[in-house]
Amino acid sequence: MTLDAALTKDGLPPSGQGQILLIACGALAREILALKAANRWDHLDLHCLPAILHNHPDRIIPALRDAVAKHGANYADIFVVYADCGTGGLLQAACDDMGLRMVPGPHCYAFFEGVDAFAARDEITAFYLTDFLVRQFDAFVWEPLGLRKHPALRDMYFGNYTKLVYQAQTDDPALTAKAQDCATRLGLAFERRFTGYGDLATALASVKPPPQPSI
Repeated sequence: MTLDAALTKDGLPPSGQGQILLIACGALAREILALKAANRWDHLDLHCLPAILHNHPDRIIPALRDAVAKHGANYADIFVVYADCGTGGLLQAACDDMGLRMVPGPHCYAFFEGVDAFAARDEITAFYLTDFLVRQFDAFVWEPLGLRKHPALRDMYFGNYTKLVYQAQTDDPALTAKAQDCATRLGLAFERRFTGYGDLATALASVKPPPQPSI
């Protein structure tokens, strides 16, 4: 099933039968749907916020509050499929205020690799791409930074980076080739790491269906 076929225009499955709602970054939609299908997590429904919020962390919390207000009454629980994602701890504070759990970690690059393993690497000169960001490199990196119109800006933005690390969620030679091309365009060395779904799978597995009332 394609991503478009799996969701309605509101971002929810046509059935809407899950007891728990996942409110997630749109950049994680494919991975969440793959995990949901593979594990038969029928108790989970998915609602995605726009992936472009990846570039605007200050807009994540208002969008999350709006989604909770719109959909929350229909579910027994809500789980937020975001890490901190540049909010400086404000997203965790907002979730605490609303009584919601969220994925631990600073960002998706950390939880795909495993938060502890990512922190141990301490790679301050690495630029990261996931499957989603490889597919959407032009829309989320090249165009927003103005590199198509002003290629000379590349070294200003990326002069202190030494390599591009592609964290691959899937074994896709075409995506690997595209990621390598992204590294070439940025003038960076290329490294591919197969992470699979990392801590995302663990976090979603922890979201158990609510207990059923006894008859």
